[in-house]
Amino acid sequence: MACFLVPATEAIVTTTIKKVIEKKEKAPVFVEVDLGKGKETVQPILFSRKLKWLSNMLWGGSVLLAFEHLWHGEVTLYSPFLTAASNPQDLHAMLHEMATTGVSMAVLITVVWGGMVVVSNVMAKKALVKE
Repeated sequence: MACFLVPATEAIVTTTIKKVIEKKEKAPVFVEVDLGKGKETVQPILFSRKLKWLSNMLWGGSVLLAFEHLWHGEVTLYSPFLTAASNPQDLHAMLHEMATTGVSMAVLITVVWGGMVVVSNVMAKKALVKE
């Protein structure tokens, strides 16, 4: 019904934080590393770019879910937009779905992103250690 609103809200927050961090980050430092094919100059991945990964994952999932809910008639293009909001008895079910399914999806996406960040950091450290 409205589970996509939770990841969409997290996407709004992460996009805002990313924009603030981008303004505060300094220009990237280039590092010369040996990747097996001779020395190459590489640029470390800034945290704002990693945060953009999370933001993109959240926005993409939210848009797909919103379309799916629109397709099944759970979301309409006219007020009250969420069909469950038009009936007070369905409101409890909608809030329950947001609290369970929506939060679970947002947490899972964030955990996957955390794994991506850890892997990218390990790969970057291995490249620097070879140097």
